[in-house]
Amino acid sequence: MLKFPRTIRLDPSDTFVFERAAEPGEWAVSGAFVFWNRDPTTLGQKQRVALRSGFLGIDSLGWSTLAIVTEATEAEREAMIERLAGQLMEKFGAPDAEAARLAAEEEIAFAGSLCEHPPQTLLAVQRSVENGEIRERFRTLKPRPVAADADRLHAHASAFTFHEVEGDLEPAEEVDLLGLIRTDARTTDRT
Repeated sequence: MLKFPRTIRLDPSDTFVFERAAEPGEWAVSGAFVFWNRDPTTLGQKQRVALRSGFLGIDSLGWSTLAIVTEATEAEREAMIERLAGQLMEKFGAPDAEAARLAAEEEIAFAGSLCEHPPQTLLAVQRSVENGEIRERFRTLKPRPVAADADRLHAHASAFTFHEVEGDLEPAEEVDLLGLIRTDARTTDRT
């Protein structure tokens, strides 16, 4: 079984922080290509937020703060490629269908490479522009084991308090998810 990211919305914040929020459950890609050849200083506030921390839903071209690792079939992968290639032609000016398909295949393959984790693992991205190039750092968040004597209702009441990070050992840093998730980074550079 293949695995790819889907957008997920744990709270309504995406609808406030992005110009367009992705619908929950859309197949997602990194979306960094949206910002290639753009001067970050000319971006509006909500565009800068998308540049810093958004996954791109391939249907709506909306943004999501988090994505979730989800199993997919080969037919779904092909549909993702076709949909993204169409978006690249229609919205981003790809020179022809072949170039759009090749770019879509590359984006979908990269998205799949982020999903080498168990299904239901949450993914977060942090981007920065360094020397004119976009650097992406991806984090994985997985459910924290709950003590056997914990109240079941309490264990499911607050999604933000029951996650921990899996990844390379780098200095801990706070991710702005209501200030409640502590993360270590697994870094993937793509320029």
